[in-house]
Amino acid sequence: MSGSPATTTCPAPAALPEALCARLYLQSGAERFGLARQDFSGILQEVAAQYLPGGAESSQVSKLVSSLHLEELALARACARGNETAWEVFLNRYREKLYQAAYAIAGEESAARDLADSLYADLYGTRTADGRRLSRLDSFSGRGSLEGWLRAVLAQEYVNRFRRQQRLVSLEEQSEAGTQFQAAESSGAPAPDPRLEEATDQALAALAAEDKFILAGYYLDGRTLASLARLLGVHESTVSRRLDKITTAIRKAILAGLRKRGMSASEAKQALEVEVSDFSLDVRRRLVEGADGRQ
Repeated sequence: MSGSPATTTCPAPAALPEALCARLYLQSGAERFGLARQDFSGILQEVAAQYLPGGAESSQVSKLVSSLHLEELALARACARGNETAWEVFLNRYREKLYQAAYAIAGEESAARDLADSLYADLYGTRTADGRRLSRLDSFSGRGSLEGWLRAVLAQEYVNRFRRQQRLVSLEEQSEAGTQFQAAESSGAPAPDPRLEEATDQALAALAAEDKFILAGYYLDGRTLASLARLLGVHESTVSRRLDKITTAIRKAILAGLRKRGMSASEAKQALEVEVSDFSLDVRRRLVEGADGRQ
């Protein structure tokens, strides 16, 4: 098989039935937080478009949105829109949990307070762009719990701070030693089939934020299972099981994506033998975007 497949525009997932939207709206309690039914239906459709392939049937869409943490989704999105009632509920429910999670990550009281407090501006949305509030809570999809999502965001922020500090120290030390920085040379290896990168990107995009954080931490940053367990506030064995489950699911999703893009079963398995370092797809960026809530 030669050449790349023709680029086509995939249809959006099927629209949600009005009766289902009405039922899920009542179930979510979104009205309490100032979200109109039409707005909440739009949020559900947005989540469906993010996690389902184009052209997904109505039954698939209905199954996905019905499985969401609806009340937490409504709360998060209302907070992102600046609803004061929602923000009060959020603080009463999660403020102490945020501090506890930050302390488990940072291991020191003042550092934990600083880590947790630094997150509030991003969560509340103090900045605007084109007249729209920019809140990290706007990217919460409701596929996992809001508490788990917040833990992943906190852990990623802690890792980002550590990376920035290490990078600055490393560059300063190397500059003082007279190191000359040069651009990396190309290895000359053939580029992977673009269909593999498309299927991989789709599979990674469909992961929950905490799953992306675990993958990035273990495979890209070289963190141990014990370190990830401490950051997420769970047992090491839990992270190990999650890691196995995530990698198995990703492999299946990529293989399915390759088959949909015209590869045979043997071609799809062979395509997976490529090294991630050969990708033009920025795997780290895709994983970090999801893990810090910017999906």
